Amino acid sequence: MKGAVLVVVFAVMVQSFLVQAAVNCGEVDRSLVPCIIYLQNGGSPSASCCGGVKHIEAITPTTTDRQDACECLKQAAQNYPNLKEEAASTLPAKCGVSFNIPISKATNCKVIQ
Repeated sequence: MKGAVLVVVFAVMVQSFLVQAAVNCGEVDRSLVPCIIYLQNGGSPSASCCGGVKHIEAITPTTTDRQDACECLKQAAQNYPNLKEEAASTLPAKCGVSFNIPISKATNCKVIQ
């Protein structure tokens, strides 16, 4: 009986960890709010914008996480008709981050590794 209880407790703990590890679009969106001016006007991203980009990198260690974040970014990009594709594509490099999650309205997120 104790063994069955331990198995159930362990399964709940693992499920809780997996749920917490999933990428949340709200978190991704909030991370990029400081970048909106840069993404619409270009120039240099602010320190808070780069902090958000680095946060996205930190919460996307797996391919699935990156694909999920890509879908979030793709959806968010649809809300900004004045988004400059060049500014979006250079944002990670300008922030000193190298991750393979494009910020674009047209990205095929399933090919992200």
